[in-house]
Amino acid sequence: MTTITTKDGTEIFYKDWGPRTGRPIVFHHGWPLSADDWDGQMLFFLEKGFRVIAHDRRGHGRSDQVSHGHDMDHYAADAAAVIDHLDLRDTIHIGHSTGGGEAARYVARHGKDRAAKLVLIAAVPPLMVKTPANPGGLPIEVFDGLRQSLAENRTQFYVDFPSGPFYGFNRPGKSPIPAIVQNWWRQGMMGSAQAHYEGIKAFSETDFTEDLKTIDVPSLVMHSKDDQIVPFADSGPLSAGLLRNASLKVYDDLPHGMCTTHAETVNRELLAFITS
Repeated sequence: MTTITTKDGTEIFYKDWGPRTGRPIVFHHGWPLSADDWDGQMLFFLEKGFRVIAHDRRGHGRSDQVSHGHDMDHYAADAAAVIDHLDLRDTIHIGHSTGGGEAARYVARHGKDRAAKLVLIAAVPPLMVKTPANPGGLPIEVFDGLRQSLAENRTQFYVDFPSGPFYGFNRPGKSPIPAIVQNWWRQGMMGSAQAHYEGIKAFSETDFTEDLKTIDVPSLVMHSKDDQIVPFADSGPLSAGLLRNASLKVYDDLPHGMCTTHAETVNRELLAFITS
């Protein structure tokens, strides 16, 4: 296994595929998954000559199941540790969902001399939870419900969530695709229940407003109006407005997990942005 050890002693697993001379793309995965969720994108860009990198967030996948550091500051620092170890430069960062928050914080706080472009796909910034300053956010009770479902029966929750809203399989005329659901369940169950439980606070209550304001690299925000996990109106358009150099790509009916269900569309869009 390819791993690095962070300053606080956490071992982080990562994949690093492709020619060392290829332009690096770093993928940041969503909650509660792993680097495996990017396999479709990594293989696509590998064939195009890019160097593709993805790591398992602490407490997720094959990384250490430590009891501490399940917050965005540590997530971004762990990503920085991998990138510094590999000495990646002129790097494109692509984050989905929670990974979008991680990618934004990394670029804002660690990526000044290394990051060249940023992509946020169905991502959690600027802020998910409803507050007086963010009246369009989701009530805290929504996230309390996620925590309750996880704590009561994580294995069933990790079947129900991808079978329904995550991939839009609960929409009329849709039905779950067993292999996709099973792969989501497999990735989720590899990780730590504690890390996933505490990660809900990290992705829902972290305010990325100031991070986004400081990012000036070319950025692409991709979001669907039918996203049932990260509601469109309080996420994608707001992030695009806060970023200094961003374009917004809006879809009408793609699910939150569009990178899996509509990989061809997503990959085509990513390639166009990266090579522009």
